[in-house]
Amino acid sequence: MKPSLTNNENPDASSGEDPLYELTEIRTDPRQSPIRIDKFLMDRLYQVSRSKIQQAITEGLVTVDGKLIKSNFKLKPGMLISVKTRRAPKDEEWVVPQEMDLDIRYEDDHVMVIYKPPGLVVHPGIGIKSGTLVNGLAYYFQGKEMPVAEGNSPDRPGLVHRIDKDTSGLMVIAKTEPAMTHLAKQFFDHTIERKYLALIWGEPEGESGTINLNIGRDPRSRIKHTAFPDGDQGKVAVTHWKMLEPMYYVSLVQCELETGRTHQIRVHFSSLGHPLFSDEKYDGDKIRKGTVFTKYKQFVHNCFKIMPRQALHASIIGFTHPDTGERMRFEAPLPEDFLGVLEKWRNYVSSRKK
Repeated sequence: MKPSLTNNENPDASSGEDPLYELTEIRTDPRQSPIRIDKFLMDRLYQVSRSKIQQAITEGLVTVDGKLIKSNFKLKPGMLISVKTRRAPKDEEWVVPQEMDLDIRYEDDHVMVIYKPPGLVVHPGIGIKSGTLVNGLAYYFQGKEMPVAEGNSPDRPGLVHRIDKDTSGLMVIAKTEPAMTHLAKQFFDHTIERKYLALIWGEPEGESGTINLNIGRDPRSRIKHTAFPDGDQGKVAVTHWKMLEPMYYVSLVQCELETGRTHQIRVHFSSLGHPLFSDEKYDGDKIRKGTVFTKYKQFVHNCFKIMPRQALHASIIGFTHPDTGERMRFEAPLPEDFLGVLEKWRNYVSSRKK
């Protein structure tokens, strides 16, 4: 909820220390007649719909005399209403709308499923203020208010999750605050289906498995994350994997995320000695398995040229629709660079069998 507040009601206070919210307090008149709180706030909060007020009440952002209430609560004289509203972003936090050719795979009034190509940054960050997916979304939704997830900065409207710059694949975008809340809960409850295809160095033992290693920032590098086998550092991270196609020195695996930590799949497989193929950050851009022959080395470097990024693709996303309750599932085929490298490795395997 992001209203522009009018303070004509002699508020007792209008401040707060929360970086995302500000607090406005309104005391009802000594002769206030009984009225539903949602109707009362509609007259006091500029351009805020009744449904948004009701949503804020449901989320516990509105209290009366310090107590949580329902939308049909009847106000009485002298009551103190406290309303928490999102702070307006600072000037430097406003997202600059930029026209962009978005690859939209599905859209309705509540959600959007979008394909993010490799190389596209998801949201602005330090030193990156333009050219991101969010800049493109800001242009696409000009004139419409997009929700911001709890704990997110204002420059991430609609985002309930993200994928790395050089990872390709599907993302779900929330278009309304109820959709944002519903999807965020699905991520929290691990009921979102997220499957990735990854080309890794080597061949892990078994046909499938689960990697359960905490992940946190690497104390030796501010741009990397690392796995903590002892479990006393970092955050819980769980990746389920299944072998799809072993190819001597690399393997195509399917990964299903139970959690969603930064660089999770990349860190987990790197910690097992099977970094993702062509992953510069986690040492997958070097020859990790194979022969010492010059011809083989040239073959691998040619593969690196075809796909100069980590071999990771968010292929499937499934979720419960926040409005209809329908279970939805979307799948995106591999992009050309990934397919090109797979084809070269398959040809290599075929030539070895002759």
